[in-house]
Amino acid sequence: MPGCERDRDSDENAPGEQSSFLEAPLNESSEHSGHRQRLRQRFRKGGAEALPDYELLELVLFRALPRRDTKPIAKRLIARFGSFAEVVNAPEPRLKEVKDVGDAVVTELKLVRAAAVRLMQASVLQRPALSSWKQVLDYLRAAQSYEHREQLRVLFLDKRNRLVADEVQQQGTVDHTPVYVREVVKRALELSATAIILVHNHPSGDPSPSRADIDMTKQIVDAAKPLGVAVHDHIIVGREGHVSLKSLGLI
Repeated sequence: MPGCERDRDSDENAPGEQSSFLEAPLNESSEHSGHRQRLRQRFRKGGAEALPDYELLELVLFRALPRRDTKPIAKRLIARFGSFAEVVNAPEPRLKEVKDVGDAVVTELKLVRAAAVRLMQASVLQRPALSSWKQVLDYLRAAQSYEHREQLRVLFLDKRNRLVADEVQQQGTVDHTPVYVREVVKRALELSATAIILVHNHPSGDPSPSRADIDMTKQIVDAAKPLGVAVHDHIIVGREGHVSLKSLGLI
């Protein structure tokens, strides 16, 4: 009927529909409630390791689509992007190319990603960066390795190497980020930081440094050193791993 058509994701805003994906909504259809309950029980008993990627996605999508069978959508997402991690990190326009994926689904997926990155960031904030290097690298890879445009991130540290600020300074294209050396050093002085860690990503997946990466790093080192700001490292992250310019002897 005219005026009664609803978006496929409009259930997101229905009163009483929002709940944990581990709790069945009261009006969940009997057709899917048995499957959902079994999936919830398997997750509670065995954790994420007990579920393949598509079933973990099903759980995530229960809240977004409380009246829909989420298995076909989850399987389409995995078929398109390859893994749970690739799905939650995929850009919104590409996610919406998949049948039955709308705003509610995208919101749930991005919420999962944001929560994971926030948890990793918290572990970095709680201890000196150089004494928890693995956690720093895990966080940086989670935050940036799946980005589809280059970003320059700077971690600003105090004299005890604790994180003062974590900021994305510049955002560029798929293969280039403009870097303003003076702005990076100026920001360090504003924050009274005594050291910085530079981070940027390669959307191609290969974290190998380019000549431009090396030259830019040396310019920042040369500008920061006379002002009492040390450059501890420049980390390049990508889907294939990460590279430390310090480990390569380039700093």
